[in-house]
Amino acid sequence: MIRTNFFSKEGEVTPANLGEAIQQAIEIEIATIPVYLYTYYSINRVPDQDAISGSLSQALVQKGVPLAQANATALELSAELMVYANKAGALIMSVAIEEMLHMALSSNLKQALAGLPELIGKSPSKWPACLPGHEPEFPINRDKLSLDQLMTFLKIESPDPLPDKKLLKAPIPYKTIGLFYQMIKDCIANNDLRYNTHSPQLLPGKGYYAQNNVDTLYYDKKHKPHFTNAADSGDLLYVQDRESALHAITCIVDQGEGLPGAPGFKDGKVDCSKIIPDDYDDFDKKELSHFEKFARIYCSYEQLTKKFNALGIGAIDISNYFVVNVAKNPLTAHYPAEIRPVSDFLNGVYTYLFVMVENCYKQSGNTQYEIFMFGVHKSMIFILNSVCGDIMKLTYKNSEDGKTYNVAPTFEDYPFGLISSPKSQLIDLYNAAVAVYPTISYLGQRVQDLPDVPL
Repeated sequence: MIRTNFFSKEGEVTPANLGEAIQQAIEIEIATIPVYLYTYYSINRVPDQDAISGSLSQALVQKGVPLAQANATALELSAELMVYANKAGALIMSVAIEEMLHMALSSNLKQALAGLPELIGKSPSKWPACLPGHEPEFPINRDKLSLDQLMTFLKIESPDPLPDKKLLKAPIPYKTIGLFYQMIKDCIANNDLRYNTHSPQLLPGKGYYAQNNVDTLYYDKKHKPHFTNAADSGDLLYVQDRESALHAITCIVDQGEGLPGAPGFKDGKVDCSKIIPDDYDDFDKKELSHFEKFARIYCSYEQLTKKFNALGIGAIDISNYFVVNVAKNPLTAHYPAEIRPVSDFLNGVYTYLFVMVENCYKQSGNTQYEIFMFGVHKSMIFILNSVCGDIMKLTYKNSEDGKTYNVAPTFEDYPFGLISSPKSQLIDLYNAAVAVYPTISYLGQRVQDLPDVPL
């Protein structure tokens, strides 16, 4: 469970509580990961363009629009929707990947200054959740893509204090994640601290962190590919002294909020005006900050909605064309008995990710490399991705509201026991899942090949 009060003295980071502050930073990063991943998996990135175009054309013809004009309009708008769905997914996944990087950078920072980072069991246990210590407090949910969910993303990454005066205050006063990290930077910059250069960290140059994969790629209307993360925006960093510690924090903040001077909300609203240089997080101005990525998705959603509603064929929610019907904040306990084993297995894979990453801070050399490359990469990119896609093909009837939803990943921490190894328990979870859902039987060898890492 995420703690809400870390400091013995509110609002001040000192050498005495620096370790607590860095751990809080780690847990802030972890809290965002299930939120972004849940929304990502709610998006059908390749909706049926023929079906969308056909339904629009038919509605326009019924309204009296000539067939040729109706077909052309429908084709143009359906193409825009296809690009938007694909691009929104790519941008959200690109942020999720960088949040994993931020978790690792913060963990390197803690390993160098305050001991072993704690990653296992730190995902939110109750939903809605909140960012640990954010003022004002606001709810974050695992929810499907919508303007409301994108607004939550923007609040998380905002470079400016939030304009909403109705939100509740949290016990530890920091108004943006950047300002929280600035307190940590000030403590590091103004004190002579001892740096541990003997314990393992996740190092650059090992291939641990890849800026892009197939899920961060999208195609524009001319079918030109675009990667959403840039190689020069930041990477893993070995924290060994004051300079490298400050560099790591700067990377985290710049990727999230943009360069110093980047605007946030404008008059309490999302600023959809032209992108400025400070909205980027890299020197070559190829990658937008997290805040600006989400702002672009938000603004495009609004603009595309206006185009659809200007057709005069009724109020249209564009999300109906490409967003999967998943519930807000589902839990495995909400699912029918025949589905729960699949959700348990998915949660086991998700939790084992943190088990493996935390263990990397106890291992070095080839052992660490094998855990990360054959464990984290295999489970995150292939197993987790595959199960998240497969599970959403299932449906269930929610007992609370009586509605039918697609099953979704719940990203709950799985409570691995101490009697046997987590991997052996994960294999048992897989076998139970396959027994009720044989579709995922192709993952068997992948699960067997995972490294055996203890708690």
